[in-house]
Amino acid sequence: MNPTYQFLPDLLAQLPEIPPDSIVSRTFYGDDQLKAILFGFAKDQELSEHTAARPAILHFLSGEASLTLGEDNFEAQAGTWAHMPPHLPHSIHAQTEVVMLLLML
Repeated sequence: MNPTYQFLPDLLAQLPEIPPDSIVSRTFYGDDQLKAILFGFAKDQELSEHTAARPAILHFLSGEASLTLGEDNFEAQAGTWAHMPPHLPHSIHAQTEVVMLLLML
């Protein structure tokens, strides 16, 4: 592996199978500026409202979910992208099996 970059030919292959009634996560990259985490949600699983101390980006890769950002509610699907400032309350409820990329800046 080259120490100056990381290349993943299939990001989704980094995530193990998503068991029913569970959420799985895999941190596949981290340095002083970025932490990249792949999440897999089984249908009807959720991350209850919480905040993060760092800015973050959510990128939904597959599935459908309800996403709450502050006081606003959205429907997320493959291709949905959101940037969150630090300390913004947010939550996610998977309506189907969902795969999401979290980038913590």
